[in-house]
Amino acid sequence: MTPHPTDDHLGRAADAVREWGGRWVERFGARDFVCAPAGLWLGLGVVAAGARGRTAAELREVVGAGGEAAAEAVTEVGRRIGEGAAAGVAVATAVWSGVPVRGAFRRGLPDVRFGVLPGAAYFALPDAAFGATDDLSFEPGSGAADAQGEIDTWVRGATGGRITRLPLELDGSEQLVLVNALALKASWASAFPRHLTRDAPFTDGDGVTRPVPTMHRRVPGAWAWRTGRVTVVELPCAGEGAPRVRFALGPRDAGPGEVITAAWAGGGGRAPFGARAVDLALPRFSLRTRTDVTRDLPALGVTRAVRPGADFSGLSAAELFVSGVGQGALLEIAEEGVEAAAVTQVTMARSAAPPRPGAVERIAFDRPFGVVVLDATGRLPLFAGWRRTAPVA
Repeated sequence: MTPHPTDDHLGRAADAVREWGGRWVERFGARDFVCAPAGLWLGLGVVAAGARGRTAAELREVVGAGGEAAAEAVTEVGRRIGEGAAAGVAVATAVWSGVPVRGAFRRGLPDVRFGVLPGAAYFALPDAAFGATDDLSFEPGSGAADAQGEIDTWVRGATGGRITRLPLELDGSEQLVLVNALALKASWASAFPRHLTRDAPFTDGDGVTRPVPTMHRRVPGAWAWRTGRVTVVELPCAGEGAPRVRFALGPRDAGPGEVITAAWAGGGGRAPFGARAVDLALPRFSLRTRTDVTRDLPALGVTRAVRPGADFSGLSAAELFVSGVGQGALLEIAEEGVEAAAVTQVTMARSAAPPRPGAVERIAFDRPFGVVVLDATGRLPLFAGWRRTAPVA
């Protein structure tokens, strides 16, 4: 069989995201959170496409590609994720700039939309800059407030209103703002019967037990397995190219780093349950998180790109560095299916310097647990979350 043209890029991206995604989720601690590793990868991948020299080498270690190869990887992985559109998956990336962007950079990212930051000094931009813009171009405004409003409007549209604003406020110092949006709304291949939803005990991370609305259904035993100390259950979604949703439950002393990474681990370390079926008890819940990722970037291997003197000469002749990275994400699990959305923001400023037969297992997610949404191949983590506290109705 001829491999899919994006297989190589998807594989390298998935390897990179799983590797540093494990380090990233540990930095959230034991609190409730949801994040979008693939969204962060796509955002960093776009800026990596414009990096050169040591900055490019640094980002190549994080993204898995640099320069023109990063642009190609971002384009092809974005299109692969977008193949799930029939199953409710959407992805979009846009760049607003107050400095001229190189034509080669734009051409290398054909699926990224480019526009001029509202309030940019238009008289300082050469005519060529306007040829790079499309429906994201705006009339000159007064600066950060206009840019914030315009981009927030794009965010609402790209996420179907699930996320209403950028995760980081703009202050007017930005010379370039990159925004990636991921959104999905998928139905379970077989819904949880609503009449079986009832309160059941949930013991939170502080050891406090309280009743929470809990969904129940019986699923095939093949949908569950163990990876190390962690039990994983995958629930299929309906539709061609549908995402894979996995729930991961560890022992009481396990944290999100151990539990979540087990949900996206490869099949080599899996131990089947061997049961004919599993009686599943899963809380109905939602998670929402806004994260300033900037402080986490050094732990992910990004240091040079966030300092004045970074080399993004493949993006623009202006001397730029990454001044901020933020992400807002949400995840909702209910009887009918899953909804999720994430907005990743990268801002750049000017540099100041250079079975047991017949058995039925019972799996109750009645204590802190993880949830992961992967692409249809099961290789690229789109969303990852941790539920520590008791869900409320």
